[in-house]
Amino acid sequence: MLVTLAQGPAQWKLQLFECPCPGEDARPAGQIGEVELSTCSPLAGALGELTAPHFLPVLCCVSPPGSHALHSCSRGSRGFFLEQALFGLLFGVDASLLESPVIVCGLPDGQLCCVVLKTLVTSRLSPGDPKALVKILHHLEEPIVFIGALKTESLPEDMEDTHPDCLVALGHGGRILAIKASWDEAGTLVPELRGYRLPGPVLCAACGGGGRVYHSTPSELCVVDLAPGGGPRKPVQPSVAPGGLLSLLCPAGLGICSVVALSVASEGPEGGARLLALSARGRLLMCSLDLSSELPCPAEATVASTGQKIKELLSGIGTVSERVSSLKKAVDQRNKALTCLNEAMNVSCVLLASREGPRPISCTTTTAWSRPQLRDVLTATCRLENNSGLSLDRGWALCVQVLPGAHPEDPDVTGSATTYTVPVDRLGPGDRREVTLPLGPGEDGALDLPLTVSCALHYSLREVVGGALAPSESSEDLSLDVCPPAVLPGQDGICLPLSEHTVDMLQCLRFPGLATPHTQAPGLLSPVCDPVDTFLGALLGPHSELGGPASLRAKFLPPSVATIKVSAELLRAALWDSHSAGTSLGCATLQWLLAENTALDVQAQRLSSVQGVAPDGTDVHLTIREVAVSPLCAAGPIQTVEIQVESSSLHNLCSTHHAVIGRLQRMVVEQAAQSSSPPDLRVQYLRQMHVNHETLLREVQTLRDRLCTEDDASSCATAERLLQVYRQLRSPSLLLV
Repeated sequence: MLVTLAQGPAQWKLQLFECPCPGEDARPAGQIGEVELSTCSPLAGALGELTAPHFLPVLCCVSPPGSHALHSCSRGSRGFFLEQALFGLLFGVDASLLESPVIVCGLPDGQLCCVVLKTLVTSRLSPGDPKALVKILHHLEEPIVFIGALKTESLPEDMEDTHPDCLVALGHGGRILAIKASWDEAGTLVPELRGYRLPGPVLCAACGGGGRVYHSTPSELCVVDLAPGGGPRKPVQPSVAPGGLLSLLCPAGLGICSVVALSVASEGPEGGARLLALSARGRLLMCSLDLSSELPCPAEATVASTGQKIKELLSGIGTVSERVSSLKKAVDQRNKALTCLNEAMNVSCVLLASREGPRPISCTTTTAWSRPQLRDVLTATCRLENNSGLSLDRGWALCVQVLPGAHPEDPDVTGSATTYTVPVDRLGPGDRREVTLPLGPGEDGALDLPLTVSCALHYSLREVVGGALAPSESSEDLSLDVCPPAVLPGQDGICLPLSEHTVDMLQCLRFPGLATPHTQAPGLLSPVCDPVDTFLGALLGPHSELGGPASLRAKFLPPSVATIKVSAELLRAALWDSHSAGTSLGCATLQWLLAENTALDVQAQRLSSVQGVAPDGTDVHLTIREVAVSPLCAAGPIQTVEIQVESSSLHNLCSTHHAVIGRLQRMVVEQAAQSSSPPDLRVQYLRQMHVNHETLLREVQTLRDRLCTEDDASSCATAERLLQVYRQLRSPSLLLV
């Protein structure tokens, strides 16, 4: 049979259905009984709609000892046998004579009622008052969450085990009702009802052997013993009450919390038990308990047990203290790491938000020549300034990357970069830090120009967060549900670019004869000399000359020259501040070209021509003069400024020419953004100049191919012609306007 309890508009309805036996038609035979249970609280809403109850009712099936209805589930939570005396007192003579199972219902409003199953079946054949089939046993005044039975009387070993003699009902608030058969003063068998109060709210409960009741609260799983004395008792006389219920219960905590479903899996003969529990997080737990035959009560403690408990408590306090200290250390470390990460996030947001205009955290680079250990070295000084309200603490480092320029042999191949990392211990608001790094030249005296100096801030996550994410010594003993530490990525930090500075030949020129006293080196700056040349020069005397490639080129070949012509109007617009101070346009142009060179104060000396020394010791001559270009504009001659670069070293000439062109290109882009209108030029003349240059370039290619096939006698004329064409290309007639 199938028993259901359905919610109606105003009452609960108990229905009985007949289930088919194995081998019969699977369709149910239909309803064979029905009865309504009275309720105190309405179950319908304002418009007649059903509202779901906060607590579900509890159903269980109680059978007399001689019944065979519960042979398959006699020890389950939904059905159990009950002692004959208590069964008759609770459910009446009809249920005892019929040996009928009884359905006991615990309703959410607190009612504990019962219905005899066989009378419910027969009521369909002999209809009568349906309310007479329902008997209210008690009202607990709070939602009932558990109904069970247990045995409180222990029998001697020679007697057979009997059925439970006590019915137990638990409410959600912690009220517990125990019903047991007892003898009154007149010798009449009467039901004894005893109410207790346990810690609540009660989530679930289960009955075990030895009169124990296990009940769970959100903070603890407790066990309470309803058996008087808790141990074996002598058989009582029939004239005497078979043992009354206790007047006070002493619940004991088992150290398990948040259990929402509970079942007694097995029990040992010496008081041990195994509980199957389901936690609020969905974990299925098997709890092995070692319970003594007597639950601890304050009055039964002995001196020896008290001393042992004190030792255990002191030992537990020491262990807890160590764990608390370790946890506090780990929490402090993680708090510091979180604080550092928060500061790093603020610094990143400030730098990324200020891409245009002055940056709150900036890095500027300047170059200068110095002579440490009697050797000339070009150094770069990177100045890190913090003009924000944030601080750069542990984990920050200034990374400076020096990338050499392209090799003359292969412009597509660049040198290997060198990275310097300098930790920033603490850089508060308004503080600055300077880092000086060597740039060259190398042991061979060569300096690969141009150089790119890139500055960036690097924040190391491994240094700051790595220690906080590392597992502590006591992490294995923690009962907290913490996630394992995340693995740091391969790139263990963040990089914030600050600045990029290009070091070219104009910044590396030295002027021994024109240098100011505070910038002049302690001796004549010269490149590293070859020891063989020094030895041969000492043998030949002071007036002798060596026949090396450099000396021969300087003696017999004229210096290489390259010129660039720029519109005077364009330069006046770009250099208006310096030109308006009474300085000539040529002097202002030279000041602008050498503005980043700290070895010479051109503005103080008002020069329009200067001769400097390259890093390898070769002279480089810069000359600025104003000329007029007539055939370019139809309106008349155009005033231009001619920048002439002269050097006996072709490599230094190309490097200086490249530096000048780079500055002019940036100036043209800035002036074009201001919408300055160019003059009216003769397009036909520009086309002719373009054709002439295309012709020269084709001739260069032809001459280079001829050099590969001619012999030594005829190759001299070809090489001389190739040199003439190169000179024409270095001094073009093109004009920057």
